[in-house]
Amino acid sequence: MKKILLLILVCSLSSTALAQGEVTGAKHSVATNSFWANWFVQANVVGSSFWSSQEHQSVKLDELFKDYRTNLGFSLAVGKWFTPGLALRTKFNGLWGRTVVFESKELNASKYWTLQEQMLFNLSNMLMGYNEHRTWNVIPYFGGGVGHGVSYHTYVLGYSIGVLNTFRITPKLAFNIDINYGSYDASFDGFSGGTDTKLSLKGRDRIINAEVGITYRLGKSSWKSSADLDAAQALAQSEIDALNAQLEDLMAENDRLNQELENAQQPAPAPQEPVTITQLAAAPVSVFFDLNKAVIASQRDLQNVADLVAMAKQQGAKILVTGYADSETGSADRNRQLSQQRAEAVADEIVKMGFPREQIEAVAAGGVDTLSPTAYNRRATVEIKK
Repeated sequence: MKKILLLILVCSLSSTALAQGEVTGAKHSVATNSFWANWFVQANVVGSSFWSSQEHQSVKLDELFKDYRTNLGFSLAVGKWFTPGLALRTKFNGLWGRTVVFESKELNASKYWTLQEQMLFNLSNMLMGYNEHRTWNVIPYFGGGVGHGVSYHTYVLGYSIGVLNTFRITPKLAFNIDINYGSYDASFDGFSGGTDTKLSLKGRDRIINAEVGITYRLGKSSWKSSADLDAAQALAQSEIDALNAQLEDLMAENDRLNQELENAQQPAPAPQEPVTITQLAAAPVSVFFDLNKAVIASQRDLQNVADLVAMAKQQGAKILVTGYADSETGSADRNRQLSQQRAEAVADEIVKMGFPREQIEAVAAGGVDTLSPTAYNRRATVEIKK
């Protein structure tokens, strides 16, 4: 038992270390998905080694592959991820086993099945942050349930522990390697006592499984990043403050010009030099988007855009809309396409505000990393064109 636990622990730690070297990136929180999202089904071919309670010795590696204690079977499971790091699954395992009381695979042949509820922990997501493109996920688990010795009509309770490794093939399909250990009451295999008086009559029936198969995700299988609203609001507030400062300057300039006009009025006005009023451009306003989306994340951002559009109408100026994407995700071509779509989305909203489309220039800046955190770069800026 101790060797099996040690083996599972070593597999878990070594796999986690390798997976850590595979993917880098900032951690971020995710939004909770609906109940019907993030379900999965699994099917595996299972190689099993059976250890009877009649055997007084602990599990030994040199005994693990004896033909009188090994057999092939299969497992089926269905489960759901409630967060990127936590899941529950119901797992069936069977069907051809060994009751190890003789050193003969024919005499030991039996049938059985187990049904367990298990809790899974995705250490890769829990330790390194969620990443839907990660190739290798390391998932320790434990659980409990019922075992049925079909050949001997027995029902017992048992528990299991193991490590599931999944290797991403497509967004919905993954390859499984699952190593696990199960322990059941001594009567599971139909024999609660020993066949040799020298052997211990106390103990449990044990099963060591190595499983290989596939996982298929049903419906929505990814997790949406939750927006950092506080950070976005802080950035928007700084832009509002800059806009207010520009408006105050414009009002002060207007008052000065009015005063000059009053002072210049004379009974016999002399020719005056033309007065040129310099138009002030407002600070750029940002409109934010979610990861890989060209749909405006919050309609509140458009309130600031409306103020800037009103100023552009007053000045008879043109508007420049520049779209951006974050350079940490997606290819350069995809980011340029996405940034153009974001610019066009904001331009469409400005047209709805009554501003002529021919006076709007929408350009793409592609992927950038000028702002921190990364989510700030998923935006479009609106400014009065100089």
